[in-house]
Amino acid sequence: MKFRAFLTDNGVNLLDKRFLPALDKMGKICYLYLTRDHVYFLHNLLNGDGIQSIAQFRIEALFDEYRISSQNDDRISFTIDLSLLHRALRSIISIYTEFSASHGGDPVGDSAPNRLQIKLVKKLPPHSQQPMPFLTLEAKGYRSAVIQDVPISKPLSRSDVLELQAALDMAQDLPQTLIRVPDMHQLQNFVDRMKNVGDVLNVSISKYGDLHLQVSTTLTTLGAEFRKLLVIGEQAESPTGDQNLSAQSRTRIALQRGDAMMVQVSVKHFFKSLQCHLAKPDCAFYGIAQQGACLTVIFQFFIPGTHQTDKAISLHCRLPVLDPGSS
Repeated sequence: MKFRAFLTDNGVNLLDKRFLPALDKMGKICYLYLTRDHVYFLHNLLNGDGIQSIAQFRIEALFDEYRISSQNDDRISFTIDLSLLHRALRSIISIYTEFSASHGGDPVGDSAPNRLQIKLVKKLPPHSQQPMPFLTLEAKGYRSAVIQDVPISKPLSRSDVLELQAALDMAQDLPQTLIRVPDMHQLQNFVDRMKNVGDVLNVSISKYGDLHLQVSTTLTTLGAEFRKLLVIGEQAESPTGDQNLSAQSRTRIALQRGDAMMVQVSVKHFFKSLQCHLAKPDCAFYGIAQQGACLTVIFQFFIPGTHQTDKAISLHCRLPVLDPGSS
């Protein structure tokens, strides 16, 4: 079982400045899943607790000179502490950058490239007689190297990798209706207020492009509505004359018509999913899975300077519902 690659400048920026800060908000421990073509960071795919988050990168988005081999169809997976990985990455960047600067931008008085290698190794930790697996980051120059070792779990067995792949395949199913929210800041401002009101959030999504959020207690009800958003998938014409109705009335009628679905999710989970803004997505799509199985949030990234989707990176979350029958 072998893995070795060099992080590109773009890969370092994506992980350090965007995705590791966002993914760490989803949960400290996740699966890092390596295949021939993709790298995945996966939260909660093998248990039903908390938010499932799936970050996917094509190899070329992060690495060059990518080498992987295993007896499991060249697939390797293990759990890793994201905060330790991010700390190691930042440390090795700062140390090597400082070292390079002290030598006038050329750390060895030579044209040796400033490259950051990442690989799987086994090492004998201090005071231990048993070798342990590590993900090692190494900034290697001509006469020097800066090394950071990140402890990882024992790599998953063949059966566990197959189970993880099956869960990943299932998590790729899209809701029949998705609506696009271009301004994440509005949602964040609303959720900031919601956190102090209650723990349960009603989320309804209509085929007309309406997103309705409401949190209630015995004393207070707080709601927000986003109307006429872009719809992908199944859609319907909004009934005429409903503009004079309240948001709650419109939602109730849409549910009765079968043109909307509603689920209840944890306010805490919804707030946590919004922390994915740290990955700097350009917009987000919301949808409810069939039979109200979960609330799906898909974050979209554009190729810089365009409005074309960057298919090399993707991120989406699946929030567990509190009451599947509410749809």
